[in-house]
Amino acid sequence: MSTFDIPDRSLVVLVGISGSGKSSFAAQHFGPYETVSSDACRGMVSNDPNLQSATKDAFALLEFLVATRLRAGLLTVVDATNVQPAARRALIALAREHDVLPVAVVLDVPESVCAQRNAERTDRTFGREVLRRQQSQLQRSMRGLSKEGFRSVHVLDGVEAVASATFVRTLLRSDRRNLTGPFDVIGDIHGCLAELESLLVTMGYAIDRDDDGRPVGATPPPGRTAVFVGDYVDRGPDSVGVLRLVMGMVGSGTALAVPGNHENKLVKALRGRKVITSHGLAETLEQLESESDEFRREVLEFCDGLVAHLVLDGGKLVVAHAGLIEKYHNRASGRVRSFALYGDTTGETDEFGLPVRYPWAQDYRGSATVLYGHTPVPEVEWENNTACLDTGCVFGGKLTALRYPEREVVSVPAEKVWYEPARPMGTFTRDAASLDLSDVIGPTGVETSLRGRVSVRPENAAGALEVMSRFALAPQWLHYLPPTMAPSATSEREDYLEYPTEAFDAYRALGASTVICEEKHMGSRVVVVVCRDSATARKKFDAPEGVLGTAYTRTGRPVFDESLTGEMISGVSDAIEKAGVWDELVSSWLILDCELMPWSAKAEGLIKTEYAAVAAVSRANLGAEAAVLAAAGARGLAVQELQERNTVRQGNLGEFTDAYRRYIWPTDGLDGVRIAPFQVLASNVETYADRPHTWHLDVADRLVAAAPEVFATTRRIEVDLFNPGSLAAAEKWWEELTAKGGEGMVVKPAANAPRGKMQPGTKVRGREYLRLIYGADYTDPDRLTALRNRNVGHKQSMALREYALGMEALDRSVRGEPLYRIHQAVFAVLALESEPVDPRL
Repeated sequence: MSTFDIPDRSLVVLVGISGSGKSSFAAQHFGPYETVSSDACRGMVSNDPNLQSATKDAFALLEFLVATRLRAGLLTVVDATNVQPAARRALIALAREHDVLPVAVVLDVPESVCAQRNAERTDRTFGREVLRRQQSQLQRSMRGLSKEGFRSVHVLDGVEAVASATFVRTLLRSDRRNLTGPFDVIGDIHGCLAELESLLVTMGYAIDRDDDGRPVGATPPPGRTAVFVGDYVDRGPDSVGVLRLVMGMVGSGTALAVPGNHENKLVKALRGRKVITSHGLAETLEQLESESDEFRREVLEFCDGLVAHLVLDGGKLVVAHAGLIEKYHNRASGRVRSFALYGDTTGETDEFGLPVRYPWAQDYRGSATVLYGHTPVPEVEWENNTACLDTGCVFGGKLTALRYPEREVVSVPAEKVWYEPARPMGTFTRDAASLDLSDVIGPTGVETSLRGRVSVRPENAAGALEVMSRFALAPQWLHYLPPTMAPSATSEREDYLEYPTEAFDAYRALGASTVICEEKHMGSRVVVVVCRDSATARKKFDAPEGVLGTAYTRTGRPVFDESLTGEMISGVSDAIEKAGVWDELVSSWLILDCELMPWSAKAEGLIKTEYAAVAAVSRANLGAEAAVLAAAGARGLAVQELQERNTVRQGNLGEFTDAYRRYIWPTDGLDGVRIAPFQVLASNVETYADRPHTWHLDVADRLVAAAPEVFATTRRIEVDLFNPGSLAAAEKWWEELTAKGGEGMVVKPAANAPRGKMQPGTKVRGREYLRLIYGADYTDPDRLTALRNRNVGHKQSMALREYALGMEALDRSVRGEPLYRIHQAVFAVLALESEPVDPRL
């Protein structure tokens, strides 16, 4: 019995003449869906698996099916004679196109046996001359199969060899998905041995030394494994020492490694090939000359044996020296290796004579985290779930590692500039504060920690760009935009379109046990950014001298002019100081989510044109109608039903007018204006979405106590979703709140930090307030019945996506990521607001 290895991601091409048993062989060794048969394809296109005139269409179908499977990364077997070089070339081209390994399995069965088998089959009508021709083509082919491009060729010589063959599927060398970490991924070292030792010790590794005191390995903290991203040699002072340490760690199983382009060049030099010994290679070779032949041989075997990329942690992590696009993950081909070692270049050079590289990470949308090096950057920055860890140690920068999955960056400074860079370190990356059009309309989505990738339609992005570029504040202030609020499911309760019961039921179904119901202020949603001092404002938000913060609306527009804004922010900052919040949070800046009242302070024009004008016209029309109906009744006409309807409509109109007038009161500058804060979003220390809502409201109460002329309180009630008495009390509280003119309430999971489909907040609006939304007469039974068919699903989906984007923007801000990274998530919130949805929801 002979055993053969088959890569689990490969294209297996069966080669053999008709009757050699390929179909039976495939059925025995491979799954029912893994084999693509030329005969079956002929049958599909012609209803006759032996119709030779259908061969062209059959092979077009075969190649389509093979390509589809290979694209999905599935092992695929081609069951056809494949004795002609042209047929094999087409299949090898498919394997190369999809970066899988082509493997040939030859069934070299005697022609006489094949002829006897064919004679026993009623569906085989071709003569012996066909077999002779196929056999001749097979014999000629076997001499050159390896040269055609097959990675391996397995020849089964004779009937017994075919019958006794077995196959073992082997993982690609890149496939280390079984290793789950945690990992410490270390960037480009370039011969900086002292810095490597320092970094390892900083991360808790114990350096192992030989009798001469040289580092030959390292013992990691329990459970952790180091992963090196390549470029161990050249330019630095001790490439040999770095190789000895890295080789020792990999050899002992405490580290993994991929090669860099410098190791690739070193291998060629050690093999005696002619290479240009520039960029530090000459010095590395000189250092190796003083080592033994055995050590040089070990270096060659080590560097030459490294696989170009590694796929780890169940496919969640990919490590490659220059990075790797998603379709190359766990694939094997020359171009995959080339990309992993060198990246993808335009063929041009920049002003420093260095190759211009395609910014592959900008377009990366893969689910796996990709960690890489190769191109030095001053700081580690996340871009679409990728990060470059080469922070230019050899150029006087830092040697950096990233702890995975924690995403914690650990760095040690270079001892000196060991090698002058061709390009100054500051030019290795873009200006952190610069924004580019591609940051906001180029990517098809934004990666978030809460909901994965959130997609943004190009047409929505274009509309948002118009709003933000023309009306919004300077982007350095916009580190957050609040999400839309999800409406509750439609109530079936008589005379109500919304009622608390549906919101409570929804949270209970998603696993919440306690919710908090907060008074929904009728005002304008406002985000307040405030700094403790001018120095912080300049450093964090690039604020002008003397400016401590700002306040803006849901679309990023300023609430007031500069003078009023400055006055308001000064009052907010003083209140935070007086309440002791700055010291308690050890913070120097805060972002607060608030409601600004009265509604008329920002919406006076809207109230006059959309509400007061409608009421005035309706009042005039209904009054005129009443007069006409009264005259008609006086003449004895039967208009009583119309008069009753007019009376009801005038009553509805009165309720409509009362509804908007409740939210209007006179203001003079900031006199009469109040801010109702309900959530502390972030500070320079952390975000606060994991704090329960009672904590946030307690902070708000302290601000109200410190400055009642600035702040307004938010009434609330906590509800046990499994206690009928608590539920009834909350419903009564809502009824009383809305009966007195309140807009309604927002129901939130008391613990905060919602996950999955749990909404961060669900609004339940009052019966009379909804007249402003759906019209004065919306409570008419017929209209109310029609409105019950409203679809709230899209708005609820938008709320979840916008919340995830808002939290992502805050996380990036607190981590100190560059402005363009923060702005990607902020802009996406505004773009989602352009999605078509019923604005009344």
